[in-house]
Amino acid sequence: MKKIDAVIKPFKLDEVREALSEIGVSGLTVTEVKGFGRQKGHTELYRGAEYVVDFLPKVKIEIVVADNIVEQALEAIIKAARTGKIGDGKIFVTSVEQVVRIRTGETNESAI
Repeated sequence: MKKIDAVIKPFKLDEVREALSEIGVSGLTVTEVKGFGRQKGHTELYRGAEYVVDFLPKVKIEIVVADNIVEQALEAIIKAARTGKIGDGKIFVTSVEQVVRIRTGETNESAI
């Protein structure tokens, strides 16, 4: 099993969720986050005063999938989240040793 963390632009969330649903991903966790990479933030004008926004709003999606659909999940996220502009985000894939569904006690693949 693998855990996929994807940090994407907020307005792409629905497209990514639908793309993951189509390949059989049944659940995900979404967190509103802030950060920056190569964008390094940007400058905004508010009531005549200029100020720097260091951290940009992003959405972090977390899913755990079986090893056999990792590549499909990555492709779905990339295709749905890509705008072709700086700040599209990043995807991190890590191994998961064990999963337990609290309600039923199911473990690993059956708990996903």
